Order: sequence, then C-alpha cells, then structure tokens
Amino acid sequence: MSVVSAVKLYINKMIENCGKGMKVFLLGKDTLPLLSITYAQSDLLKKEVYLFERIDNASRESMKHMRCIVYLRPTPENVSLLCEELKNPRYGHYHVFFSNVIPKPDILKLANADEHESVKEIQEFYADYMPILDHVYTLNIKKISSVGGPGTWDRSLLKRSADSLISILLALRKYPVMRYATKSDLSRGLVNCTYDIMKENSHLFEFRRTDTPLLLVLDRRDDPVTPLLNQWTYQAMIHELLTIDNNRVDLSEVPGIARDMREVTMSPEQDSFYKDSLYSDFGEIGIKIKELVGKFQEQQHSTAAIESISDMKKFVDNYPQFKKFSGTVSKHVAVVGELSRIVQDHTLLEVSETEQLMTTQTSHSDVQQKLAGLLRNPKVREIDLIRLVLLYCVCYEGQSGYNPRVYVETLKNRGVSEGKCKLATSVMNYGGRAVRGGQLFGEQTTMAMTKKYFKGLQGVENIYTQHKPYLIDLLQQLVQGKLRDSDFEWHGGAPVPRIGDIIVFVVGGITYEEIKAVHQWNLSNPANKVVLGSNCILNTQTFLENISGN
Repeated sequence: MSVVSAVKLYINKMIENCGKGMKVFLLGKDTLPLLSITYAQSDLLKKEVYLFERIDNASRESMKHMRCIVYLRPTPENVSLLCEELKNPRYGHYHVFFSNVIPKPDILKLANADEHESVKEIQEFYADYMPILDHVYTLNIKKISSVGGPGTWDRSLLKRSADSLISILLALRKYPVMRYATKSDLSRGLVNCTYDIMKENSHLFEFRRTDTPLLLVLDRRDDPVTPLLNQWTYQAMIHELLTIDNNRVDLSEVPGIARDMREVTMSPEQDSFYKDSLYSDFGEIGIKIKELVGKFQEQQHSTAAIESISDMKKFVDNYPQFKKFSGTVSKHVAVVGELSRIVQDHTLLEVSETEQLMTTQTSHSDVQQKLAGLLRNPKVREIDLIRLVLLYCVCYEGQSGYNPRVYVETLKNRGVSEGKCKLATSVMNYGGRAVRGGQLFGEQTTMAMTKKYFKGLQGVENIYTQHKPYLIDLLQQLVQGKLRDSDFEWHGGAPVPRIGDIIVFVVGGITYEEIKAVHQWNLSNPANKVVLGSNCILNTQTFLENISGN
C-alpha cells in the first residue's frame, strides 16, 4: 500500500527494460515533476540516465547514440507529439511507457508513425498521480469545480480524477467496493465515472484478491474547519506558513536569507532529517536541530552559546564549513528560523489557541471575548483575522447569540478588502450546515456538545493540536460498521460487512493535518490501512482561493 514504492518500481523497470548504455528520459508536463519528486537526479545518473527532456521542446538536439525512455500521460496532445517524434527520431531507439490506459486507436497511430521502426516496446505503467508520501498522493490540481458552482465538476477534471483513481487501483492491485458522500454530487460523479472506466477495462482488474478493499470518496465541503486551522507539526507548518510546491519551498522573501537558500528542497525521500521530523511538533524540531549543531560544535571545539533558533542561524553563518559538513541541517535552520519569526511576530500561539477553542465549541461568550480581542490586535496577520472569523461562522452557526456580521464589520475597519470580507458568506455557501453532509460536530444537543467539550480537555498534552480531523472520525465509524448508509451510500450493491484496505479520495483538497492523522491511523490499524488522495494539498490560502466567489 505504498504509492511511492509503486512509482519507484515502475521507474526502475523502465530503466531496466532499456538496457545498458546512455539513456535519456523524454517526459511530459505531468510526468516530469513525478520523476523529480520520486528520484534524486544523482541516483538516476548512477543508472546511466544522463538527460531529461520535455517532449514539447522542439529544439532538442539529435543524439542517435542515446536510448530513449518515453514516459507520458496518454493524452491526445502527448500521443500527437510522440507521433511527430517517431516520424523524425532524434534518438537511437525508444522504450515507450504510458502512465495510464491508452486507447487502442492511439496505439495504432503510434504504429503508423513509427516508420523507422525505432520503438522497441509500448507498455502501461500505472503512475498517473503525484506520490507525496507512502500513504499520500495528489493530482496537483487546485480547483476542480466548473463555472456552474462549487458542487459541479469541470468535465475534463472529472475524467482526470477518475483516471488517477484507476491508476492507483491498478498500481496497488485493488478491485474495490465503493462508497461516497450521499449529499455530494461531486463524490457521486467521481464514483460513477471511475466505475464506468473500471467496467470498460475489466480485464485489467483480473488479479488475485486477498481482501475486500474500499474506495471511499468524500467531499471537502463536509469539513471546512480543518483547512482553516494553523498547524504545529513540522511539515504542516512549512506548508501553512511558507507553502510546499512539488517538494520545493520558496524562501526568497525571508529577511537576510543567503543566496543559496532562496529555494530549498524538502523531500522525505532525499532528506532523512526531514523524513524523521515530518510529524514532530515545533518544539521538538528545535531540539533536534540543536543536537545536530551541538555535534558539529564538538568536532570544531567551539564554545559558542546556542540557546535559541537565532543563535543557531548565527552559528551557521559564522562557520562556512558547517554548510559543507551538513547542508541539510543549515537548510532546516533557515526554515525553522523563518517559522519562528512568523510565530513570534504575529502572535500565532494566541491565534491558534482561540481556533482550537472554537473547534471544540467552547462557551460562545468566552470565544466572543477572545475573538474580539484578537481582531483588534495589530500584530495579527490579515489571513489570521479572516480565518478566525470564518471558523466562528462555521463552528457557531445557529447557536444563541450567533452574529458574524459584527466581526465582518471589524474586518472592514481593519482595512480588509470587501472581496475578502465576503469570504464569511462564501464559507457558509461552501460548507455551512445546509450544504454539508455527515455530522461534522456530531448531534447538536446540549448534552452531546458538553461531552465533546470535556472530551477535548481530557488528556490534551498540547492545547494547540487538540483538534482531530473529521476524516478520522469517519474512518473509525467505517471499520466499526457504524458509518450510516444514509450519509455514505454504497455504489451498486449491498453493504459489505467486513472491508480490508481503504483508498480515500477527498474531492476539494486534503491537509497535512489529515495526512499526519492517517499516518497515525495506519500504525494502529494494520488490517485497514489507508491511502489518502485528493486533487491537491491545501493550506489556508489555497482553501480561501477555492471558496471565494461561492
């Protein structure tokens, strides 16, 4: 159930099939980033891969001495480009691999174009997705709705998403039963489209079945709370405050950043420190880095006092040989230093505490008082002002004294634009009580809310991370047989009493908080391991962009 291992296996097989000798990868706009986040270029060089080219680059040189590995999505555009390539081949011979099912008429087009008989093989290797972690993949598509509204698929993206699910199922060798969020036309549409493709290609799913896997398709609108929260574990904080884009983090706007640190790579596959620290809380990261810097100090017999992130940054700057010793650690010192600056300058601890109180629906009057104080605080960033108001709108909808207008007016008085103030309406149109399905806050009785509040207080080691994603509640209900059929319908058949592995796809985006929660779930539930996918990984900024205009 590792999507990263599945992609690596395919890439290794491509290289092996090509044989010994100098090789070039000929890639498309989708497969180039897939290769770059899966393998370090240095590792591919060891396998005699010396060149990486885009198939849409018409200025490529002819290199007849090189063997070409073609890896493309089977789109009409890519098939057309490959036909042109084969009519006038630039390389010695071609091993062609497609990341998903290619229609037979397209294979015929390629055969007719191969006038020089330079194609040695054509195969389907199913990796039509971006593998982020062993249990996580995305499509890198930020918005999937059409102009018809937030609940309407863009038709081309519906097919793209279904194709990706087919690829995942074939790569993992799963033939699943399916459930989807009943109230969501987006979820229903994706399940129907996926089923139709499976039925059309049923011969591809004729492999031995050891359990009954489940494909569960959810809708982001059923939980608009999780994408609005500040985060306090390392990977999640980086994405929330700095943004991770294809394993790259832009630090060019960081005050005083060194030139070689303006863009850094954060890859769990290529950075063991990062891999070991993905889910560490912010305090633990500082301790880990300090320990590594301390080891270097011992080697250099340095007595410089290091008590803070700022001290670490100064130490790294003053000892150039430290970067040579461990460029990885100096990168993390720069990242953690910027995270610390943002947290301190913008009172994120106080902001986050109030967010967490709202998710447990703490006393309305207590939250109103804290919220009013933060909205007046000049240190609070605009995006945090907006997230606080939107969380209030969702978490306290329908309660006595609920009045979001007063907070929207405060936003306007703070200089927030009219368009951003309208996000308070947008979030309710997107994921308010009338729109979302399921039971995000459980049964809204006084007794139920009181139990939830006290449950949130018990055993909480960190008040800033007490929120648990709604996704985990759904998974617990699912494996216990308590997930209501009325909220999550079975596709085309009777309920299955016992299921095995679970492939979850969330239409509208997932978060790093959910990614961490699923990682912890997999450690505790080996019989029901989860692979989590979506069209994108959200932070608050991208979530606000997605709901704007709703």
